[in-house]
Amino acid sequence: MRSFLGVPYAAPPVGDLRWRPPQPFAHWSGVRPATAFGPHCAQPASPFGTASTSEDCLYLNVFAPARPMVGAPVMVWIHGGALTVGESDDYNPASLVARGVVVVTLNYRLGALGFLAHPALTAESVHRASGNYGLLDQQAALRWVARNIRAFGGNPHNVTIFGESAGGLSVHSQLASPLAAGLFDRAIVQSGAYQPVQATLANAEAAGSRFACADRDAACLRALPVTTILAKQNGGAPNVDGYVLKQSIVDSFTTGAFNRVPVIEGSNHDEWRLFVAQSEAQSGVPLSAAAYIPAIAATLGLSLDAATALAAKYPLSAYPSPSVALGAVGTDVIFACNARRLAGLLSAHVPTYQYEFNDPNAPMPFFPPVSFPTGAYHAAEIQYLFDSGTALDPSQRALSRRMVGFWTAFARFGTPFWPAYQPHSDRFEDLVPGGVHAATGFAADHKCMA
Repeated sequence: MRSFLGVPYAAPPVGDLRWRPPQPFAHWSGVRPATAFGPHCAQPASPFGTASTSEDCLYLNVFAPARPMVGAPVMVWIHGGALTVGESDDYNPASLVARGVVVVTLNYRLGALGFLAHPALTAESVHRASGNYGLLDQQAALRWVARNIRAFGGNPHNVTIFGESAGGLSVHSQLASPLAAGLFDRAIVQSGAYQPVQATLANAEAAGSRFACADRDAACLRALPVTTILAKQNGGAPNVDGYVLKQSIVDSFTTGAFNRVPVIEGSNHDEWRLFVAQSEAQSGVPLSAAAYIPAIAATLGLSLDAATALAAKYPLSAYPSPSVALGAVGTDVIFACNARRLAGLLSAHVPTYQYEFNDPNAPMPFFPPVSFPTGAYHAAEIQYLFDSGTALDPSQRALSRRMVGFWTAFARFGTPFWPAYQPHSDRFEDLVPGGVHAATGFAADHKCMA
């Protein structure tokens, strides 16, 4: 594999360029070293990213087969991390590249620096929009790919965007964004259906106004130290600004007003167990039966009465522990049923393929062992696609090879060569060690509404 690291795709968004759309990077003469990753975008420390205070972070990496190729499919990876943490250099795509594709990984602005909407920023924008800077960064990277990837052996007319978690949400957002039209040809969403509805610009601005500075003082915002911004921010999320996004993701898919390309839409069988495990790893205390209903309320933003009613559908007697029960609630409500819903909407307009990653023994690199099995948790599938260094047993390695084959076939041909999703059949591809196969019963398993 040939690796070209730390390639700038836009000007550093610092100083007056903070909270503005990405600008072109200045050309250089001669040869620029591409042997080290660029700085990570500013973020707090977490199990899912390395702490950084750098705003000079708009860099990408290109990984190409060792033998030069012409017209290879291109796969552009958008990392996850709740749009708040994460970086491009956690993903070694050697197994994908070995199948004859060119892979690009990229950084994009995170947290408030990437997604703050504020009246002062809206007022100065010619588009009367603010927020969504991280999505604009991703589009700038895709334009870089369109201009330059041929020099690395890639085909600029066969580009697949793929991402997990917030990266999957980003893929959904790029499907919905009119500004991304023509920048990609296929899309893979891994566990990214958790936020199908976006805030309005007005609501996002209201939240941003509480962030810092007076409503009409953009200079004050740009003078804030990065450390202050990181301390004050409360996550990151796209908003319907009328420019990058004309409407919410679910509305775009419902009306068909999106960039129509073939899509793989997937989720993991036990998504929410990752977050239950994170809570236990931080507190050192397993979830108790008494804390189960309050935990449902906190997870889903429900009243205790509503959480009690929902808990009746997930009785503790049906699960080996309260942690596993809460994992089922969060998985079904936040991830699985939304993935099924969006797959159904997409399938009315474009070839759509649904999968579920379902290895109950997926290795857990983020936390020490907890009191319950973490199963096919959120992000578990990544180590089956990228060479992460975790130890897979023979059946897991076989599953990894199948998944890499599916993903690269989709990038090359627009199909993973399993049956397309059809709402009436509820059919999906079950990615399980020892027997990948087409299956039904997803809605019943995850208690999804018909």
